[in-house]
Amino acid sequence: MLRTGMAMVRGRWAGFAGAFVALCLGVALISMTALIQMSASPQVPGRYAGTPVLVRTPVIEQAEGGFLQDRPWSPETAAALAGRLRGIPGVTAVVPDRPFYAQAVAGGRPVPGDVRGYGWSSTALAPYRLVSGKAPARDGEVVLDRALGLAPGSPVTLLTAAGPVPYTVTGTLDAPGFHVTDAAAARLSGGVRVIGLVTAPDADPARVESAARAIVGGAGEVLSGDARAALESRADERTRWIGMQILAAMTAVSGFVSVFVVASTFAFGVVQRRREFGLLRLVGATPRQVRRMVYGEALAVGSAASAAGAVLGAALAPAFGGLLVEAGIEPPGFSVRIEAWPPAAAFGAGLVVALLGVWSASRRAGRVRPMEALREAAADRRPMTPPRWIGGAVFTAAGTWLAVSAAGAGPDSATRALYAAMALILALTLLAPAIVPPVVRALSWPLTRGRGATGVLVREGMLAAVRRTASTTAPVLVTVGFAVLVTGMVQTMAGAVATGRTTAVQARAVVVPDGTPGLSDAVVAAVDGIATLPTTVYAEGMPPLEAVGVTPEALARSADLLRVVEGSLADRAGGDGVVVARWLADGHGWRPGTRLPLTFEDGRTETLPVTAVAADAPAAVLLPRDAVRSHDPSALTEEILTGAAVPGEILGGRVLTADAYARAERDEDDRLVWIFTLILVGMAVGYTGLAVANTMMMSTVDRAPDFRVLRMSGATPRQVLGTVAAESVIVAALGTALGAAVALPALLGVRSALAAGIGSAVELIVPWPVVLGAAGGCLVLTLAASVIPALAAVRRAR
Repeated sequence: MLRTGMAMVRGRWAGFAGAFVALCLGVALISMTALIQMSASPQVPGRYAGTPVLVRTPVIEQAEGGFLQDRPWSPETAAALAGRLRGIPGVTAVVPDRPFYAQAVAGGRPVPGDVRGYGWSSTALAPYRLVSGKAPARDGEVVLDRALGLAPGSPVTLLTAAGPVPYTVTGTLDAPGFHVTDAAAARLSGGVRVIGLVTAPDADPARVESAARAIVGGAGEVLSGDARAALESRADERTRWIGMQILAAMTAVSGFVSVFVVASTFAFGVVQRRREFGLLRLVGATPRQVRRMVYGEALAVGSAASAAGAVLGAALAPAFGGLLVEAGIEPPGFSVRIEAWPPAAAFGAGLVVALLGVWSASRRAGRVRPMEALREAAADRRPMTPPRWIGGAVFTAAGTWLAVSAAGAGPDSATRALYAAMALILALTLLAPAIVPPVVRALSWPLTRGRGATGVLVREGMLAAVRRTASTTAPVLVTVGFAVLVTGMVQTMAGAVATGRTTAVQARAVVVPDGTPGLSDAVVAAVDGIATLPTTVYAEGMPPLEAVGVTPEALARSADLLRVVEGSLADRAGGDGVVVARWLADGHGWRPGTRLPLTFEDGRTETLPVTAVAADAPAAVLLPRDAVRSHDPSALTEEILTGAAVPGEILGGRVLTADAYARAERDEDDRLVWIFTLILVGMAVGYTGLAVANTMMMSTVDRAPDFRVLRMSGATPRQVLGTVAAESVIVAALGTALGAAVALPALLGVRSALAAGIGSAVELIVPWPVVLGAAGGCLVLTLAASVIPALAAVRRAR
């Protein structure tokens, strides 16, 4: 079977080139992503690398995609644990780790890069040593990274959560971060979550670990060796998780589209080779033998493509891993390890994909009757069958209804819009043979007005093979439709969220971070507006909860945005009550008057009354801003919504108008979501573009006899190539128009739903550069895949 398949592939290599390329790229992507996923294991943080044994707080189970910090020890518990751990033989120091926000300022602007500060004793947890100067001894002194270029004795301004603070450099390290006295770090940081055990050179780490476990018990977790990688920062863990989601989606898309392209290649080939299969049946071949031959072709193509793809993926994995780090999808320091099993698994997956893709085509080939050998005409006798009419009408009605109903679907509008686009894509694909003739006549009309015969050849050729034209149009339709729908939906929804927030509080401008992870209290004090202060709180028996601190004045101005369903915001006038989100209140039976014991970032617990339940709270719990600040000295404000004039110079912040804010990336999540969107769109465009090129190339190669007839009839090579190029342009234009027609109704439904939800007009944002790039790419591929084979055929016909 494989030998026969290889012989057939050698004889018709052009017809299998598209399947080979698609499968090779799919296997390469699977091999590459498998290697990256295997390599994406947590690493021991560099600042803990010098400590053999570490103790951390108990881990709290969180939902998928949750990366909040675990509950810190209370100050009393941390002090008691540290005291007992100091008594372990071989332990020379016990260091509670206290990180906080700090960032150097140079030239009136924050210096990008290091944004973390630590107590000086934390340097004992890592292999860090002073390069110059001495350790900080009093408040206002700091040791920092020598890469900043500041010598001991130099003044430096550090931006903290409170605002800019002057410091004096006392020393430099060959390591990131800012190190102040332990007393200063205790005031600037929250609670303690990690305690490091510094041991003597001759101490046995295993004995120290065992003694620490006996002391800590259920109050924490003791880590040593590679297990210390569990202390990877939540930010790096979250980045790694997002990267895994993107890689998994890329693998799924590549596998699905590879099956699609392989299946379409062989299905199109079966249609073109019906006479060939009929001849085989005429000379005695059984349906089973025909199917085996088609499977042999798929196995031959699959083996070669999978082997090439596995090697290509392994070669590209290190470079792609570096790109992921630069894009922020993998944490700094990530590198790809090359092992044998991921490429081998990708090779096996490629063979499975090839055989799955050819299953339907092989059954169709086996059903070809011997009388098909007598067919010579290539013209379509009946391009539209009753099932196509019925299916097209049903999917058109369903897609139209879904697009219209999306306007009133609220939170489900995006899902309905996606279903609407899918239904309309299926409808237009089924109805394409009926749509093509009038559109072809209209688009080719300018060509037929001239003196030459090119326009007539274009028109008649496309009308004689309507199904071929429809088949080459469908991938362009899917490509452009997908690009318009997905990118437009992401951008429009992001803009609507921002518009809703600014409209609800009548904000004319928004202050957002600029070169910093957040805004300091000094900026908040200088701007009259609504500024929430994010933090994390902990309730007994529950995962960590996102919370924000807000002043009573800001809470009152945000009443329309919150939509209170129980209680009253006026009850917060005393300043000690909390507002909880409805989903949280309903899940735990919390109602106004319930008193909640909440543990804060410093490990201390307060009991606060619930004063209101809000349907659209920006976080699970809304707390008094002063309470958040008193328990979380390192928290930073994410943005300030203001309707007043804003000072011209803002350290670590910039001012956006409400409209500009609606279009801007507000945080790292938005940036990563947009990267994710572009990757998926790029993959879809690439693969469907490959389908366009593959179908066009196969159809053009199959028309070589037609080109010879044209040449013998007196057509010049230029006329033949002009005919092919004009057909390709019409196919690309038709597919682009139909793709936009599919996506725009769905997007309009989403926009209407978003406008109704926020009570304000929402701008339909379509990133036209992305869309035009997709359409232009389809046009280039279509032209290249048709004109190049046609040129070769014309040269042979001389």
